[in-house]
Amino acid sequence: MSGLPKSADTNKALGGQMKVLFSGALFIFALLAGLAHAQEAPRLVERTVKSLPNKDTQIGIYLNVLPDCSSGPLPTIRLVSAPASGKVTVKSGKVKATNYKACLALEVPAYVAIYRSPRDFLGDDMMTLEVKYAGGRTEIQKITVNVMGTGAQQKI
Repeated sequence: MSGLPKSADTNKALGGQMKVLFSGALFIFALLAGLAHAQEAPRLVERTVKSLPNKDTQIGIYLNVLPDCSSGPLPTIRLVSAPASGKVTVKSGKVKATNYKACLALEVPAYVAIYRSPRDFLGDDMMTLEVKYAGGRTEIQKITVNVMGTGAQQKI
């Protein structure tokens, strides 16, 4: 032993443990502060889509293309508020694209959000999706689907 009274050895040992705990707490606080700083405020996206009654209509496509033209992790999608009349489903698929950013040609996995109204529904139906991408970017997507009968559509 060092010749110190037993209580002094205990205090010295506890002081070392407290320093370790305090250092660990500072590290966790710094890590959490860094994560909070790295996450951006959610971006609000609003759009309107036209649809026919009882028909599948694509309301969103979600993918992640990295700078080397490969696929990154797909985002997570959450239905924040469901449509009052129709249903929303998400399916897996592949997207083929040419001349997308610096990519001359690519094929990557994607999620496709699809809306379907009841057979007898006409009017606007609204929903909100939360889309979280890798790296902390979040979008809140407010989507209005305008469901029209076949006679109300404009001919092109």
